[in-house]
Amino acid sequence: MQDALERQAEREALLAELEAGGYLTDPRLEEAMLAVPRHLFVPDELRPAAYEDRPLPIGFGQTVSAPHMVAMMSTALQLEEGQRVLEIGTGVGYHAAVVAAVVGPSGRVDTVEFLPELVQLARRNLRAAGLRLFVHEGDGAAGWEAEAPYDAIYVTCAIPGVPEALVQQLKEGGHFVAPIGITRCQLLAGRKINGELNLEDLGPCLFVNAQGALGAAGDPDDVEGDSEPGA
Repeated sequence: MQDALERQAEREALLAELEAGGYLTDPRLEEAMLAVPRHLFVPDELRPAAYEDRPLPIGFGQTVSAPHMVAMMSTALQLEEGQRVLEIGTGVGYHAAVVAAVVGPSGRVDTVEFLPELVQLARRNLRAAGLRLFVHEGDGAAGWEAEAPYDAIYVTCAIPGVPEALVQQLKEGGHFVAPIGITRCQLLAGRKINGELNLEDLGPCLFVNAQGALGAAGDPDDVEGDSEPGA
């Protein structure tokens, strides 16, 4: 009981930090991040650092994103209850868990992970947290057509450009967020308008590079909009 109270206090302190930094402006997202126990999604030896606002290594050369980045990307998706969402890059399942908490039981979150070891780890983490999501093993360049179209799609690894499959699987008017580049990226976000992605630049970021075909997919110039490099 004491440990649970301490973890809750740590989550509340983290969210206060994110709110003060301007990263957390949606009450529904704040409620979701308060409800999802990040410490259950990180390696045991890193649990003391679970509520620090920084990325943490999860093995296999991968990381779990910093909470402020989870908040930024989730906010940019403009999520609503009952929506269907596709995540590319499950990792340990934390970001997908937050998104699932926002869209609620009437929504659905499908997430695709390239590494089979992380597929199994994410499934275990989500079960431990009492959450039901749909974790698939695959190459994110193909998206997940079986449940398309989606109200929102986001990518949690660096990609050189947007695969056409993701554009096709996003609903007209749907929101898209992804770090575009190689390691040092620009976080782009926007909507699908008239069949094309219209994206704006939210600024620079660092992400682990995508693997498989996703890491070589798309053309970084194959998006519409007036984006400029972030500072």
